[in-house]
Amino acid sequence: MTATPSAAAPADLPERSLPVAEAFDAAGVPARIRVLPDSARTAAEAAAALGCEVGAIANSLVFVCDGAPLLVMTSGAHRVDTAFLADRLGAGPITRATAQQVRAATGQAIGGVAPVGHPAPLRTVVDTALEAHPVLWAAAGHPHTVVPLSYAELLHLTGGEPAPVTAD
Repeated sequence: MTATPSAAAPADLPERSLPVAEAFDAAGVPARIRVLPDSARTAAEAAAALGCEVGAIANSLVFVCDGAPLLVMTSGAHRVDTAFLADRLGAGPITRATAQQVRAATGQAIGGVAPVGHPAPLRTVVDTALEAHPVLWAAAGHPHTVVPLSYAELLHLTGGEPAPVTAD
């Protein structure tokens, strides 16, 4: 099935970004997806391309927790402490998902994983450190696409649980 562009999605968006735009539309959040000329696979690349602090990059990281995918939206300024987060969630060990597990859970490739637009909703944790930034930038389904949003919009879109993801 091929998605058609929504009102918020220009026709030139990569196909993997269309479900992201549709999820924004469905949630009533205006999607302002930007297509970048170069890849923004890392937080540092995205921050440099956008002219923002690396901490304002909302990284979408997929882990496996208790046998299911766990999406962690974290600040690009730090790493997820999986032992700390597992303890905080009262969960079993949290391990990094493989590229194949990421693609199966999200329909998107590592480096372009968006907070939404997945085949099925994912349990999501949203790093409270992101709240310090008035504008966040998240991948939009493809390594060349990003979307600005607020912390409140990120929580609303994902239905995520706000939590610190590191002891620092």
